[in-house]
Amino acid sequence: MIFDIFKHALMITSFVFIMMLLIEYVNVQTEGRWQDLLKGSYWRQYLLGTILGIIPGCLGAFTVVSLFSHRIVSFGALVAAMIATSGDEAFVMFSMIPEQALIIHGMLFIIALPLGWAADQIIGSKQLAFTHPDHTYKVHQPEDCHCFPKNRVWQQFKEITFPRALLLTILILFFLFLISGSIGPQTWNWKKVTFAAGTLFSLFVVGTVPDHFLESHLWQHVLKKHLLRIFLWTFGVLLVIHSLEHYIDVAQWIKDNTIFTLVLAALIGIIPESGPHMVFVTLFANGSIPLGILLASSIVQDGHGTIPLLAVSKKAFIYLKLINLLTGLAVGYAVLFFG
Repeated sequence: MIFDIFKHALMITSFVFIMMLLIEYVNVQTEGRWQDLLKGSYWRQYLLGTILGIIPGCLGAFTVVSLFSHRIVSFGALVAAMIATSGDEAFVMFSMIPEQALIIHGMLFIIALPLGWAADQIIGSKQLAFTHPDHTYKVHQPEDCHCFPKNRVWQQFKEITFPRALLLTILILFFLFLISGSIGPQTWNWKKVTFAAGTLFSLFVVGTVPDHFLESHLWQHVLKKHLLRIFLWTFGVLLVIHSLEHYIDVAQWIKDNTIFTLVLAALIGIIPESGPHMVFVTLFANGSIPLGILLASSIVQDGHGTIPLLAVSKKAFIYLKLINLLTGLAVGYAVLFFG
């Protein structure tokens, strides 16, 4: 049982790594120019803030908080981004329930846009006290990085560093286990093809990018800050839920206490951290909770994207979480009520 759970958690974490690597690579290759599109009209801010929020992980959320702290985008754009975002849990959703994840993120997109506009109409940015008008914090800013230095690729292999050697070894072993059927889908369906193609792309990136990109973006940011925590949370949640099912009927208990579970999911969503919310993703994937509860959790929680907001404006953080909480409860209850 534990070995099966370990393989399941490993598969999910590997997909998360591939997605994170792709986003980091595209962000650096484009030199982050897509961020400049946020500047402009309010509706453009709401639209692009929502799109950035839907991007799995912390990158989009951190970008919007950074622009909000410099008064470049409005409070409504911040609200739209944080309603749309699900933090690192979005990676897990697309790994475990890809079809449903698309529907959920489509619903988040539709909900976020009008809520962003409403937040500006009711509250606006002028009423929010900024702790420091020039506040900045460390975001994964792109730098001048040539990610495919043709004249350096072979030299990098001759002088291979430990992080590159380790990542290449892990990816090669994962690819061999995947195509042999030891982990992942047994048949060559679209999921297995996607995993295989993503792994080959990851091998290309890890094998060709310069040492700076590899160590700064992949090793320090993706691997050390995110991946281990995601694996431990995923493995722990799967193990706990599987163990509980031996003692109680989890699905039936939730069915008998649906409203309580909805409120609990929304309240846990206030925590500005990725991890605890993974419980609801796993329960939904197992068929133990209805869509309304996972949707409420996804609306309220922002991963750890709002942690820097506490240093920018505590008032903005409180207003944001209150709006998210009320929206999550209302939408979650409506989805439950209408089935």
